[in-house]
Amino acid sequence: MGSLPQVVENIHGVLQVYSDGSIFRPKDSDINFNIPIHDDGSVVWKDCEFDSKNYLYLRLYKPTSTSTPPTKLPVVYFLHGGGFCVGSRTWPNNHNACLRLASGLQAVVVAPDYRLAPEHRLPAAMDDALTSLKWLQAQAISGGGRDTWLHDDQEVDFDRVYIIGDSSGGNMAHHLAVQLGPGSPELAPVRVRGYVLMAPFFGGAVRTKSEAEGLPEPLLDMEDLDRFWRLSLPVGKNADHPLSNPFGPFSRNLENVMVDPILAIAGGNELLRDRVESYTRRLKETGKKAYYAEFEGQHHGFFLNDPNSELGNRILQEIKDFMSKISS
Repeated sequence: MGSLPQVVENIHGVLQVYSDGSIFRPKDSDINFNIPIHDDGSVVWKDCEFDSKNYLYLRLYKPTSTSTPPTKLPVVYFLHGGGFCVGSRTWPNNHNACLRLASGLQAVVVAPDYRLAPEHRLPAAMDDALTSLKWLQAQAISGGGRDTWLHDDQEVDFDRVYIIGDSSGGNMAHHLAVQLGPGSPELAPVRVRGYVLMAPFFGGAVRTKSEAEGLPEPLLDMEDLDRFWRLSLPVGKNADHPLSNPFGPFSRNLENVMVDPILAIAGGNELLRDRVESYTRRLKETGKKAYYAEFEGQHHGFFLNDPNSELGNRILQEIKDFMSKISS
């Protein structure tokens, strides 16, 4: 009688990979998030299917109050994190963040799910992010077939779309910026104005100083980061893969690649801090409009931890200022 399969990869109990290749994921209802939902009624939300082939849904958020005089609402895309392996629009940390973004930015927020690794290794998540943007494009150009929340051109401004990505979502936002280029012409009449990368999950075969010398974070250590890359990158590839390391030895030369403005945000105590700072600096060196904001003493996921806090308000103001700067 053979031995039972053993757990060979374990991500905090929400993803377990066994020696026989089988995978266990608990239902969201069985995960103890211990995160209360902060829903004060200022935002309404609903779920919509955007990819029937892959059974993928997104969550739409819309502020209930309107400005005086009425102005069109910009669209904010939110790509959740989770090392490409875990996470969902339904998780309470992501839901709270989107509620806060919708109310604080007075924007329609679109939060798509995407296929997760290791069942669906990269570039599956990247493909799904683009598919979700194509869904928005279809809403912008269709007539009576639009979603009712996106039907009125007097309410939604498809010419002012901003993509915000957290962690692995920030990585995806970078690759969308490169793929779509300035003005995102392939999405017309949708126009992406800029990208906000919250502690983007980039990697590399050589450790940065903050990765080599930084202390483990409350919910993240280098073993976690390495594990995410093992499970999400194409089999046999390391963290210098172009989807991991945008300035790696196998990556596209970005010197002559034009992109819309990028704001990168990091916490001062993040393991990824040096990699995010270096990324922004190198974008600037190649002539890109790239901005860097660092929040002292903060760890990975600091906006999602409490988007309604004073710190959350400061981050929101940083995003507002960026949006205003690049839209004027």
